[in-house]
Amino acid sequence: MRVYKAPRSVPIELSADPRFARRVQRLGSVSLIAPGLIWWVAATRLALPQALLIALLAGWWLMPAVLFGSIPLPSIRPLLIVPASLITVPVLAIVVGQYPGQPIAGLGWILIAVGLLLGCVSGGWFWFRWAPVPDAFDDPFTPERWLLIVIHVALICSGMVLAAFG
Repeated sequence: MRVYKAPRSVPIELSADPRFARRVQRLGSVSLIAPGLIWWVAATRLALPQALLIALLAGWWLMPAVLFGSIPLPSIRPLLIVPASLITVPVLAIVVGQYPGQPIAGLGWILIAVGLLLGCVSGGWFWFRWAPVPDAFDDPFTPERWLLIVIHVALICSGMVLAAFG
């Protein structure tokens, strides 16, 4: 027999729960560096339209600002959609428009895009409950959720290495 839990009125991801605040702190710290590296690789390895570089730069600055600001004010976490979009959309544009003849670097940008999309979909699904969350993924500290985080990070990191040096 399967036991179903009633959905929480406010998911832990949007609450002031101290355990989750520590995760948001870590995400904020990582976001001080990772989006900047994506911007740097794009700015130094590609001839991109200025608008894409500005969007990446704005996403880099806004992501940690929203994350750190959301620690005392969890209600602003839905604003993460803005910096996530400012980072993901230019990376998708890079994938669509850049790589004839540069397969390794192109693969790198594809991996970055897939990693970012995994993060965006997971965030929308788990944090904002865009769709029902299975029991195995409901608690943000389960091994299943950590596995998705590891895959997300591994895709982006390996993609950045290939994009930078490919």
